[in-house]
Amino acid sequence: MLFDIGHPAHVHFFKNFIWEMKRGGHDLVVTARDKDVALRLLEAYGIQHTVIGRAGKGRLDLIWEWVGRDRGIYAIARRFRPDILTGIHNPCVAHIARLTGAKSIIFTDTEHAKIANLTTFPFSDVICTPSCFKKDLGKKQVRYNGYHELAYLHPNYFKPDPSVLDELGIKETDKYVIVRFVSWDASHDIGQSGFDLATKRKLVAEIGKYACILITSESPLPEEFEQYRISLPPEKLHDLLYYATLCIGEGATIATEAAILGTPSIYVSSLLGTMGNFIELEQEYGLTFNFIDPDKSIEKATELIQKLNIKAEWAKKRKRLLEDKIDVTKFMSEFIESYQE
Repeated sequence: MLFDIGHPAHVHFFKNFIWEMKRGGHDLVVTARDKDVALRLLEAYGIQHTVIGRAGKGRLDLIWEWVGRDRGIYAIARRFRPDILTGIHNPCVAHIARLTGAKSIIFTDTEHAKIANLTTFPFSDVICTPSCFKKDLGKKQVRYNGYHELAYLHPNYFKPDPSVLDELGIKETDKYVIVRFVSWDASHDIGQSGFDLATKRKLVAEIGKYACILITSESPLPEEFEQYRISLPPEKLHDLLYYATLCIGEGATIATEAAILGTPSIYVSSLLGTMGNFIELEQEYGLTFNFIDPDKSIEKATELIQKLNIKAEWAKKRKRLLEDKIDVTKFMSEFIESYQE
């Protein structure tokens, strides 16, 4: 089996499944795109991999990158001869499986990724989506009752480590807010927006009145924000997120992760209304608040940060969600094992 990693979140998504496959004696190979901290995470988790391609910027760079990754993965697949190739919203996996006679199993939770949809879905054998996914993809689609993030944040796998607070000099009783800024250069983000510089300054000023601010950013930060940048190995971010008082920002993945961990989550993006997971997390479970207007998100953040016992309230909401949803890694293992048979 061949796994292709295109983004740091994909490392988290597949890691437990990869370890289970190895324990089961399966032969597998991992290829990876050099994107943000993806390679650092693979190294931290001891997952052997071959680097195929580097993330560029803009649509033209992305197309040339896909061509190069197609060639690299094809060469590896010809040598390794996997029966199944898998990835998240990954056109290269779908293309190479079709060229080599293997099967492709694609995972996606991003309805609005038009370019990736057009270049991936027609060549895929199976497309696995959360049950809340808004689009009907036809007979190839397999729905499961969960979210991507439950592949690694389900309590069967994730146990929060409070020592991460000691590393940053934070006490469990301290209020701190994780702020996430993205680069907006992913294929599904081009033309979209969240905070501009003025609203970033307003966010930091307002939240800073009530809590410590910790920023994680895909793109370079203005010098004035560098003092807030999180200095922590990337594999420890989920521990920090679990104990946070609040998470606010433009990152869809971290907003969902916060919600699943029982941390109040505010997501800011012009993409709202297109993604089923955010609609469900807000309307069904009350774990997130979603905004197009950054100013309104800052108002909500200052309201939430002042609420008493908010973490206890969100812990109850999280408990209900976990009772409703499945262990996604277990689903992956059982589905792919049965598919191979």
